[in-house]
Amino acid sequence: MFKKILIANRGEIACRVIKTARRMGISTVAVYSDADRDALHVEMADEAVHIGAAPAAESYLVAEKIIAACKETGAEAVHPGYGFLSERASFCEALEKEGIIFIGPKPKAIRAMGDKIESKKFANDAKVSTVPGYLGVIDDADHAETIAAEIGYPVMIKASAGGGGKGMRIAWSSEEVRDGFERARSEAKSSFGDDRVFIEKFVVDPRHIEIQVLADAHGNVVYLGERECSIQRRNQKVAEEAPSPFLDEVTRKAMGEQSVALAKAVDYQSAGTVEFIVDRDRNFYFLEMNTRLQVEHPVTELVTGIDLVEQMIRVAAGEELPFAQDDIKLNGWAIESRLYAEDPYRNFLPSIGRLTRYRPPHEGKSGNVVIRNDTGVFEGAEISMYYDPMIAKLCTWAPTRLEAVEAMGEALDGFVVDGIEHNVPFLSALMKHPRWREGRLSTGFIAEEYPDGFAPMTPDKSESAVLAAVALSCGLVDANRRERYADRLRPATGPLREEWVVKLGADYVPVTLQDGLVTIPFEMDMQINGGILAVATDWRPGDAVWAGTVSGRKVTAQIRPFLNGLRIDWQGLSVRARIFTPRQAELDKLMPVKLPPDTSKLLLCPMPGLVVAIAVAQGQEVKAGETLAIVEAMKMENVLRAERDLIVGKINAKPGESLAVDAVIMEFA
Repeated sequence: MFKKILIANRGEIACRVIKTARRMGISTVAVYSDADRDALHVEMADEAVHIGAAPAAESYLVAEKIIAACKETGAEAVHPGYGFLSERASFCEALEKEGIIFIGPKPKAIRAMGDKIESKKFANDAKVSTVPGYLGVIDDADHAETIAAEIGYPVMIKASAGGGGKGMRIAWSSEEVRDGFERARSEAKSSFGDDRVFIEKFVVDPRHIEIQVLADAHGNVVYLGERECSIQRRNQKVAEEAPSPFLDEVTRKAMGEQSVALAKAVDYQSAGTVEFIVDRDRNFYFLEMNTRLQVEHPVTELVTGIDLVEQMIRVAAGEELPFAQDDIKLNGWAIESRLYAEDPYRNFLPSIGRLTRYRPPHEGKSGNVVIRNDTGVFEGAEISMYYDPMIAKLCTWAPTRLEAVEAMGEALDGFVVDGIEHNVPFLSALMKHPRWREGRLSTGFIAEEYPDGFAPMTPDKSESAVLAAVALSCGLVDANRRERYADRLRPATGPLREEWVVKLGADYVPVTLQDGLVTIPFEMDMQINGGILAVATDWRPGDAVWAGTVSGRKVTAQIRPFLNGLRIDWQGLSVRARIFTPRQAELDKLMPVKLPPDTSKLLLCPMPGLVVAIAVAQGQEVKAGETLAIVEAMKMENVLRAERDLIVGKINAKPGESLAVDAVIMEFA
């Protein structure tokens, strides 16, 4: 077994690998860029080596620097994590030349599976079910149109060397094929330096389901069940689960056996994932094989009890797999939510900055539920513009799917992140979405259910009652604390007031106290919206999370104070609450409403980022939809377009400038 390994990665996956290596008694070496000097993975590792500037192209993607760090520290092997150099065959070969072990598959398998056209040919030879399509070289748009007609519409046009949704178009007609072919080729060439594309049948209402495989150097290959990864946005996964709520045992076995056959065909060694598209009739078709550890691997670990990172290390060290296919059992259900630094209310634009508060839920087992949080950040850490915006991967396990969903909803409600915008409200809302809870999924779920984007939700009558109860309990406990200050001029006297009004946003909710005392723990019966709610909590002023019960229902909500009120975040809802007496509420209704400033004649920077280009000039007439500027953040170029016809007035920014959120880029006449 290795004595020391280097992790050629950063963030949560680097921390994840370090945890397993530490448990195995293996020393670890971290590498870091200028931006990651104070990162969590650097602190966790036994040693750390600086490898360059913040941009990944000058640090984490430079194989020579990784190899130099191995030589400097005496690391015998390299775990690549995912992304960066994890699927680069040339990196594996460079390590081999230096006598350093790559903890992953051999270069042959990476090359065979890294090219979408070649991988489909391997899949066909291995008798793996593939989507009907054309894998040869497509000469031009006329040739593409002929092929599409033979396959039958709709079709998918894909870049051979593609990934992350780039170089991908869906065509429903011959006209769309011609346009999609040219656009896919152009995008593929600019993104990957390879303009080859192929065409295949587009599966309507598809599910994205993948099979985890493990293989050693002794010819042993097993599959560890499947993961459902259909909840995607812009072809990027958002939430995953294992097993799939859609597969039956027959389909699972067939998909698993075909995945094993493909792994054997390319002499695969290590952990890998075979991805499939599954239609409404459980017909499945090979998409691609990822020759690395997947982001969503924890859900497989939770339902199988197998540490995939440990097995990767052991396979790389030459050991045989300690189990056979018959030993693999799926137990319970696991769900993963990806927490990203992005604003769900602004079309998920990236958000960067410092985590002023980071309080994840407690990990471990509680009753029938297990909570796991894979993260690479800490309170006070900075979310950088240079790398992936992932904050954490929150996972829950329970005996059944619905229990795991409920546990995830509660865990998200208690996951406190301040200082940046994040997608916790969206994930919380997803957990209570009827279609998600029923398991009726497809890769179009988010586009279908949120066609206009994710907007702040309005609580219904029952939700308003819960929110009002939580708000009033906080208000009463806080008032009781303040009234008992020793130096208070007028201590509270007399009976507790029974009639209150809780203002939730713009709504006024009357509340009548029925029975109970204002103490800690707090217990009180309240009449709200025509019903009696029994409220119980241990919440104390200053606590970020309100945990308790409302009429026996377990409630976990986040509490953030503001002037004369508090904000409550619960199950995707976010409301501002104020506590009034009935007379105060009457007067509050008479107060004028402050209108937000008019920004219709301004182009504001939607996120902190770097101005890549200004596409217009002062005085220029611009039509709706035309590009005004391009701003880059977190490896993404965001094109800012005109929402209406306009004339450009003053331009306040220029290419190369770093802007804060809502900075004025230009003004319109």
